[in-house]
Amino acid sequence: MKFGKVDNPELIDFTIPQTHSDTINVLEKTSDNTDFSIYVGCAKWNKADLKGFYPRGTKDELAYYSRQFNCIELNATFYRNFPAEQFQKWYEKTPDGFKFFPKLGQEISHWKRLVGVGDTVNSYIDNFSHLREKLGTIFLQLHANFGPKNFSALENFVKSWPKGLPLAVECRHPDWFADETISKDFFQLLEDHSVANVLVDTAGRRDMMHMRLTNNEAFIRYVGANHPSDYNRLDNWTQRLKQLKEQGLKNIHFFVHQNIEKESPLLSAHLIQNLNNALGTNLKIPNEDQQQQISLL
Repeated sequence: MKFGKVDNPELIDFTIPQTHSDTINVLEKTSDNTDFSIYVGCAKWNKADLKGFYPRGTKDELAYYSRQFNCIELNATFYRNFPAEQFQKWYEKTPDGFKFFPKLGQEISHWKRLVGVGDTVNSYIDNFSHLREKLGTIFLQLHANFGPKNFSALENFVKSWPKGLPLAVECRHPDWFADETISKDFFQLLEDHSVANVLVDTAGRRDMMHMRLTNNEAFIRYVGANHPSDYNRLDNWTQRLKQLKEQGLKNIHFFVHQNIEKESPLLSAHLIQNLNNALGTNLKIPNEDQQQQISLL
């Protein structure tokens, strides 16, 4: 993932901004007696991207990956609408408790820009449904040039989204965050319809670290810079997530990317260990022998 890549990450201030005051209000309103839920994973399971993660001779990468992590941010669906049978196969290959967080296709978000996409969206949803209880939040990532002038298209899309089906939205155009009035309208739209507002932690776009949650879900896309600071940044996230949990956060969905994906499993394992210690969770730490192998490559 090269979005937000910079040449000199050591010059970036990676401090996590103060939690937005409206986030605290949202958590107060939506916190209930449901169990705390946390999912941490990578964006892909392809061996070519996660170099060194798989033991030699691994024949089924998804089967192995899904026994090391409890989720995947399913980016593959951005490029094509896989048939229902493929989702059924993925369902059968993965253990109980595993979740997929699929991205809606680029024909919806980038080519048609949310206009006249009803049938296409329904096709994606129908196919996703074959993941059954393993279907996590569906993810809509809008083009970087999809700005506030397209607000009505986003509003219509969000209002027509099936109620009760979790959705997260990532807007990339800087104008969504530069103007307080525009930001307020955007955040309120998502909050009114219980749609998650994606947090993106990447070096070159610190404006996307708005720390404004719009429902009781922290959907976080973390992009490491292939730099030693990547680990310190994850340590800071651990402390912030602990704070948010104490303020009522019940759902954490955290996906680790890198500009060069080589160390994503290592970074994920580091975060998982931290979260287990800080939050009292018991997430599996990916195979430590394989982590050591990656670090030596």
